[in-house]
Amino acid sequence: MKLIIGIIVVLGSVAGGFVLSHGHLAALWQPYELLVIGGAGVGALIIANPAKIMKAVLRDFLRSLKATPYNKKMYMNMLALMYDIFVKARKDGLITFDADVENPHESALFTRYPAILKNHHVLDFVTDYLRMMVSGNLNAMQLEDLMSIELDSHHEESHYPDTAVTQLADGLPAFGIVAAVLGIIITMGALGGKTEEIGAHVAAALVGTLLGVLLAYGFVAPIAASMSHIANDESLFFKSIKTCLVAFLNGYAPPVAVEFGRKAIPSTERPSFKELEEYLKSERA
Repeated sequence: MKLIIGIIVVLGSVAGGFVLSHGHLAALWQPYELLVIGGAGVGALIIANPAKIMKAVLRDFLRSLKATPYNKKMYMNMLALMYDIFVKARKDGLITFDADVENPHESALFTRYPAILKNHHVLDFVTDYLRMMVSGNLNAMQLEDLMSIELDSHHEESHYPDTAVTQLADGLPAFGIVAAVLGIIITMGALGGKTEEIGAHVAAALVGTLLGVLLAYGFVAPIAASMSHIANDESLFFKSIKTCLVAFLNGYAPPVAVEFGRKAIPSTERPSFKELEEYLKSERA
């Protein structure tokens, strides 16, 4: 929804200002200029990035059309799951998690939180480290280091798509100049023609420059920024999970370990202590 609103505001402001200045919108419709700029931009994107990055660009673009899934409700689900895991570990021992980590979609522990089950990245992260905790081969410090390594790698990888789109945005003004130069070349070939025709060719060339800049800074760069925000939201979510797990591994009681995780949540999504307490009680009811 915000993408649609943003597009309307950008187009409305630019087109509205042009019309109010007594410009004619028909003069801005130059599909061949758009073909040169858009086609060259997409081609450059394909040249610069492997297929896996191109797929990730499409995936993250589609994600940017929706609200972030890492909202307060998702965080509260995660904290409630962490609390359930820690209570069970204290009560029955880590060895009882074998069935849960091997078949989480059939586990009574995980099926209570469908939002977590649907996010396979989060589910894999939790079950992988539960599996290592059950094995007992690594201590708390070693597991924390391993989580940090994985999350650093994940954070870097998650920004490949928005970096690629940002590079595309940086190149679009230059492709706009290419389109404008092509338009000037056409204009030079029409110098013996009517003044109106020459004027139309010059206008088309100038529109090429306009489209390159407008597409770059009005659409593509903001989309890249939106994709980056979602990647950062995901990284912060994993950081909160890590904080919970590390606190529990260091011997803190389940409520305290969960509180560590709550404090790692961004302030805009962080539930209050009272909200979380009431949510945990409602989940137990």
